[in-house]
Amino acid sequence: MTPTILSLATLFLVFFAPYLRFGEAKTYELSEVKLNSHILQESIARQINENPEAGWEATINPRFSNFTVGQFKRLLGVKQTPRSELSSAPVVTHPKSLKLPKDFDARTAWSQCSTIGRILDQGHCGSCWAFGAVESLSDRFCIHFDMNVSLSVNDILACCGLLCGAGCAGGTPFSAWIYLAHHGVVTEECDPYFDQIGCSHPGCEPTYRTPKCVKKCVNGNQLWETSKHYSVKAYTVNSDPQDIMAEVYKNGPVEVAFTVYEDFAHYKSGVYKHITGFALGGHAVKLVGWGTSHEGEDYWLLANQWNTNWGDDGYFKIKRGTNECGIENAVTAGLPSTKNIVREVTDMDVDADVSF
Repeated sequence: MTPTILSLATLFLVFFAPYLRFGEAKTYELSEVKLNSHILQESIARQINENPEAGWEATINPRFSNFTVGQFKRLLGVKQTPRSELSSAPVVTHPKSLKLPKDFDARTAWSQCSTIGRILDQGHCGSCWAFGAVESLSDRFCIHFDMNVSLSVNDILACCGLLCGAGCAGGTPFSAWIYLAHHGVVTEECDPYFDQIGCSHPGCEPTYRTPKCVKKCVNGNQLWETSKHYSVKAYTVNSDPQDIMAEVYKNGPVEVAFTVYEDFAHYKSGVYKHITGFALGGHAVKLVGWGTSHEGEDYWLLANQWNTNWGDDGYFKIKRGTNECGIENAVTAGLPSTKNIVREVTDMDVDADVSF
């Protein structure tokens, strides 16, 4: 069955207004003392772990053991989407009659797709907005076309320019999907991520200038244009949890954005919900599933790009159904396109699931 596109009036009420509320958790102007203090605090971890209502476990994650609050903030690279883009964004819904499982994990549902289970590392660049989009599209090429291909975050980070935002200083997830639809993205083999060493080398500053757009594969035997893979159009998903689940169930992982507070840096396991600390910025990740904890709490399952030494081997769960930290307000995606693919795809019609 084909999802419907909401009318413009409904689009404004259902999507536009809630998306504005994505930034309602004010990111306060922090003092220099606060910005230069360590992001990981034993007092925060203790407050979480001693709270029986918290529902999750906190720890001093090795990934950020040497980070200040200011340095951590730079990784939170989601900028507000321009109104001009939101006003024309297709909003997808799915039939309420679709029966969905109580729990779902894209890693096991499509176990043949190696990219779904990969945990990457954005290093010390505010490139989360690009990671969430490129990772989701990579997964969808496998799900829909049976192609295990890793697409290049570096391409979109370096070459999207002002369309997406400011590279390592942040960008907008929906703009990233527009770039994927109009300009495509090369493979990771053609254009690997520029920051392969993360923040492990001596004297590392956790911020890097955006890499230059070279438009040339590192392997001389590959051509930039022929390595391009495209999305069909960019769209948003209605913020109703049922629609988000149906989108993931039918088409694969999606990109989501949410407000990050100080306590999130301390996440280890369980179902996260904000307990303490200031709001620091917006972050984008890949949503791969959902479920309900043994304690009866509904959650979303997400893959972060902070390596496996953060959280639950790089993954985290967040409360589902209450728009925790705005995570249900900003869901973006696109379907893989047959454009520029040499081999013929005969097993499906890419337009079958979404109408524009």
